[in-house]
Amino acid sequence: MKIAILSRNNNLYSTKRLVEAAEELGHEAIIVDHLKCTIELEKKSPRVFYNGKYLENIDAIIPRIGSSVTFYGTAVVRQFEMMNVFSAVGSQALTDSRDKLRSLQILAKAGVGLPKTVFTNYAKDVDHVIESVGGAPLILKLLEGTQGLGVVLAETKNAASSVIEAFNGLKARVIAQQFIKESGGADIRVFVVDGRVIGAMKRQGKEGEFRSNLHRGGSAELIELSNEEELTALKATKAMGLGVAGVDMLQSTNGPLVLEVNSSPGLEGIENATKIDIAKEIIKYLERNV
Repeated sequence: MKIAILSRNNNLYSTKRLVEAAEELGHEAIIVDHLKCTIELEKKSPRVFYNGKYLENIDAIIPRIGSSVTFYGTAVVRQFEMMNVFSAVGSQALTDSRDKLRSLQILAKAGVGLPKTVFTNYAKDVDHVIESVGGAPLILKLLEGTQGLGVVLAETKNAASSVIEAFNGLKARVIAQQFIKESGGADIRVFVVDGRVIGAMKRQGKEGEFRSNLHRGGSAELIELSNEEELTALKATKAMGLGVAGVDMLQSTNGPLVLEVNSSPGLEGIENATKIDIAKEIIKYLERNV
């Protein structure tokens, strides 16, 4: 197969590992910067122009689209789909996963466990928002935040009111979410490929930090999932329509609660923690579908 990895940085761990895995399995892998692609539309003849030539004979793509360029990146994925190229992550699923509110609505409809979440359009009744998620402490998240940025733990009602009012004043859309104290600043990242759990790690935030993201200095270790946690991850991935996903969830007294389903999950943390060749599993997924 000829596989195009849509990535803006050749030196990223995930990008390099996918190239290595593809070549180890006997395939040709090229790295394509999706922001430098030109989309050409014509009746029954969609094409992608890149680096002075048309991209042809591509069998599959693996989108590694950053959240800041979701709009154009998704358009490029759609164009390849129009050219009958298989994508490890479908364009619609990618779009849905990047919309925090939309993804939570999809998961809630599918019956996936979630922390109680409230979203309003700059509501004046801030007290009601706070009470609806169980009062303080509570989590406040910018809809556009990634990697733990734009996430605030409001420990008191006054602090929560101040933060919500400040975000409202800036016309920044924010969701309020129940704080799951028993999780202890830790969460679980479950890596799912083609409807199967490939590996899982428990991420622990550094001391005094409620966010467990590795980008924020957290640590990770291998974890064995319970049946309920594994089923929740698979159910969430299926609801979002993703072939490759990183499902983030909290352990709570009410069972696993999903925080997010990531459509471009990084490979470095999960491969180091589990010692599993995740990249190779993704390439094998392409082999089964192309």
